[in-house]
Amino acid sequence: MTFRSVYIITLVLLTACNGSPDNDHLHAEGAQYTCPMHPQVVQDKPGACPICGMDLVEVRALSDANQNELMLSDNQIKLANITLQRVTKKPVGETIVINGRLAVDEEKTEVISSRSAGRIERLHIRETGQPVRKGQPLYVLYSETLLTLQQEYLLAREQFESLGETEKRYESFLKAARGKLLLYGMAEIQIDRLSNRESLQPRVTFLSPSTGMVTEINASEGQYVDEGGIIYKVEDISSLWVDAELYPNETSLVKQGDEITVRVTGFETSPVEARVTFLSPEYRTNSQITLMRAEMKNPDLQFTPGQHAEVFFTSSSDDAIALPVDAVIRDGTGAHVYVQSGNNTFKPQMVKTGAEGFDFVEITEGLAEGDTVAVSGAYLLYSEMILKKGSHPMAEHGHSDGKE
Repeated sequence: MTFRSVYIITLVLLTACNGSPDNDHLHAEGAQYTCPMHPQVVQDKPGACPICGMDLVEVRALSDANQNELMLSDNQIKLANITLQRVTKKPVGETIVINGRLAVDEEKTEVISSRSAGRIERLHIRETGQPVRKGQPLYVLYSETLLTLQQEYLLAREQFESLGETEKRYESFLKAARGKLLLYGMAEIQIDRLSNRESLQPRVTFLSPSTGMVTEINASEGQYVDEGGIIYKVEDISSLWVDAELYPNETSLVKQGDEITVRVTGFETSPVEARVTFLSPEYRTNSQITLMRAEMKNPDLQFTPGQHAEVFFTSSSDDAIALPVDAVIRDGTGAHVYVQSGNNTFKPQMVKTGAEGFDFVEITEGLAEGDTVAVSGAYLLYSEMILKKGSHPMAEHGHSDGKE
């Protein structure tokens, strides 16, 4: 949400709820008017902002006692979605962002080749990029070799059924014949259908041995293939590799087995966890770069190989006072937060920040354990404070840090 949008929402949600008799007096004596977007514009009568053209709004007078505080009603708190959190200590480390790239997990890549020489009668999948499930038909092959092996299996079966009770060797013959069919790529259910010579299958349908995505097709219908000829390549993308390049000062931040955070381009609001599985023991040729590889789960197949990603490394630190990143307002005067000073009452408090992680930022000065701070809706409080005061809420503090 842009800063301009924050102002507009604040005007609609907060000032609209302040039903006050003073609002009926448009030209109250001594009243001043300012632009919500440019608080430096102040004049003693209504009009338009000379910078952006927005209508000026009246600056509500505040007493000296509560000039640096902002009181809201329960309804305003609810509409502005302001939530509070007591200040506590927690481990916070500085986060370093490194560019990475998603890649196929090569350990889960399946090359599907013909187990027997023959002719491709049909391809069930003719386009790359198509998903395939384990056990799904891939292609139909006519093979003289497979037909001969099926006949041998039927013969061994007939011998076992007639002589197997007296001659145990026929049982081993049957197992060997069945094993050959399995080695040549026929499935158990296909072999079980071989009951007589009428059930012979001159054209055998071969099934996918794994689930994934078809990335290569190296055969065409009607083509003769040799034994071992590659037909398909199937890549399982239910998990992906995250490859990143580390410089010498970054290698100390991570070790094999660490859990890291990854944010994929296009999915900035949905960071995912990954586990470091490999750190190259040597630098890339003619460089000081080390390759890091992490494994990332992709059960919904929403990520694809080749996408860019950001890898977040957080260095460990001692426990410190920390707040969510969104609770801290940063501008030209420094950093400040909004501390609850009473019931539905808030005041800005200058703070000094330290190490910043992916979600939290360390507060080194300005807060103490037990303080209650607005962790969501801080920018709305900031905008309303400017609207009420007609100037920056921390203008009198300049760049000072710490509590008043």
